[in-house]
Amino acid sequence: MTNDDITATAAGHWDLGGDLRVNRIGYGAMQLAGPGVFGPPADRAEAIAVLRRAVELGVNHIDTSDYYGPYVTNELIKEALHPYPEGLVIVTKVGGRRDETGNWLSAFTPDELRQAVHDNLDRLGLDRLDVVNLRRFNEDSIAEEFAVLAELREQGLIHHLGVSNVEAGQLAECRAVAPVACLQNLYNVTARQDDALVDECARQGIAYVPFFPLGGFTPIQAHALEKVASRHGATSRQVALTWLLRRSPAILIIPGTSSVRHLEDNVAAGAIALTEDDLADLDTNG
Repeated sequence: MTNDDITATAAGHWDLGGDLRVNRIGYGAMQLAGPGVFGPPADRAEAIAVLRRAVELGVNHIDTSDYYGPYVTNELIKEALHPYPEGLVIVTKVGGRRDETGNWLSAFTPDELRQAVHDNLDRLGLDRLDVVNLRRFNEDSIAEEFAVLAELREQGLIHHLGVSNVEAGQLAECRAVAPVACLQNLYNVTARQDDALVDECARQGIAYVPFFPLGGFTPIQAHALEKVASRHGATSRQVALTWLLRRSPAILIIPGTSSVRHLEDNVAAGAIALTEDDLADLDTNG
């Protein structure tokens, strides 16, 4: 099977928030910005091509944030895809900002959160954001901040709410304020500290969206991945993504890349069928 034979539909779908049907293989736009997710892309034309090719391949779930760049990824998404095709779901996040040297800082005051929502609307060219994730940095409680976004949801500026970088207790306190459509945390085949939370999200009908599904700035390296990949004529990256899709039906993957070729490889992972022996190897040596 070649990459041209597959689309993002091969891995099935999930109803995000109950009414936004997305294919389980999405795209994370973070890597479209410059080094360190700061500044413009090295190749703007390739960045635009990646976004357009993603949609061609059936990707209808794009993850972004106004603080990627900052502003870079949202501006690229609008340039490449606006007016947006029907059914495309754009998920953004608020709660952070970048300083002039690229440091990641919390931006958690009510005014900062409201402004961030309006900035995302403006730069993406939207009247309503499909999903907004509240990204926690070091805060113990985020209920009050989540309530700010819930108010904007009631005003019609946001359709669904999500959370990011949270623990079970913070998820529970947010769910007491308003429905949570998705949770975005660090999770991959070698970083499984969220196993219980993955299962809880599935029970509650909450999409679990792992960030750094391929290890992030330090790519995953594991002998078991290479062993399983060789059986399928695949790459270790593809196996790592396929494992996530197999791990739970509630998992939506959003691997990021600035390369059309890597994008096609990532989407092709949805066609790989892992065996029980494969899963046993990955569980032992993942």
